[in-house]
Amino acid sequence: MNLTALGWSKAWADRMGSEVPADWAPGRVVSEYRGARVVVMESGERMVTVAGRLEHEANSAADLPHIGDWVLVSGTSGQDSGVIQRVLPRRTRLARKIPGRAAAVQILAANIDVAFIVLALDSRFHLRRLERFLAVVREGGVRPVVVLNKADLCPDPLPRIEEVKAAIGEAEVLVTSATRRKGLRLLGQQIQEGQTVAFIGSSGVGKSSLVNRLCGDIYQATIEVREKDDKGRHTTTSRELIPLPSGGFVIDTPGLRELQVWADEDGLEESFPEIQLAAQGCRFRDCRHVAEPGCAVVAGVATGSIPKDRHERFLKLIQEGAELSKRVSRQRPPGRTRKNSRAFLEDPDADTSGDEME
Repeated sequence: MNLTALGWSKAWADRMGSEVPADWAPGRVVSEYRGARVVVMESGERMVTVAGRLEHEANSAADLPHIGDWVLVSGTSGQDSGVIQRVLPRRTRLARKIPGRAAAVQILAANIDVAFIVLALDSRFHLRRLERFLAVVREGGVRPVVVLNKADLCPDPLPRIEEVKAAIGEAEVLVTSATRRKGLRLLGQQIQEGQTVAFIGSSGVGKSSLVNRLCGDIYQATIEVREKDDKGRHTTTSRELIPLPSGGFVIDTPGLRELQVWADEDGLEESFPEIQLAAQGCRFRDCRHVAEPGCAVVAGVATGSIPKDRHERFLKLIQEGAELSKRVSRQRPPGRTRKNSRAFLEDPDADTSGDEME
């Protein structure tokens, strides 16, 4: 297969370097299994394992190869298998804290160009979740596009559209209906040849249905959401790289019940653009935006230019981050330091029983 179609470029070749053994070749992880990965290379698709050295040297599971990663595979001459020897440095990522109490990062997907954050314009509309998804996407260096799906189930979507636009800053907003095939052309225009995009969101918002429409057929089975409790019963339980007829690739992630954001304070301010803008006028550079003299954010709350509830949610995330940062420090092995320490921000509305299927 031509790796350029998968996103390979001179920049990736430069990251690979010149001192590479002759029997090592680049490829991209397209599926993950316990103890194995499916990697697409110029010679074709292979089921490969991860080198024991790589597993031993990894600080955590986040350092191991995940879907979307570019890797170097050995044992490629005339074989149907191989061993991943190296993971090339990621350009972008989508990550969260692993579900549960442990303070560790989980890589959802790597080297993503665009992340479609899908919300449903029905009874599941949840602006607080959007704030957290935006923090995940922006922290990972991925361009966010907010997709408001199920427009056919909302008699008057305009107020919610305006509410979203006011909350997300410069991110683009698209309105779609997968069932009625509305807005799909504009959605497809966001994906360029050679790019990789991901769909993220809660269960039942229609991510898999949108992916199916983009693929031109029913790539994955879906089941209608139960009306009595609005729970998703869809069938995406893993992540894989799906080729699109128009070029590019898409990753459809499971519906995330427990969204715990891996972000620093700067990344959080990006998800609260009104606070980020106002903070430029604070008297002190390290202002915490609580009760410091000359705080432009607090002044904005007092005048009403910054919604009080948005300010409170921002401060809550900062507080959670500080507490969880202490947990990360306590769990860190002796002698090991984290260059860019970031905290995990847990979703107070999360159901911690695990991820939903979509």
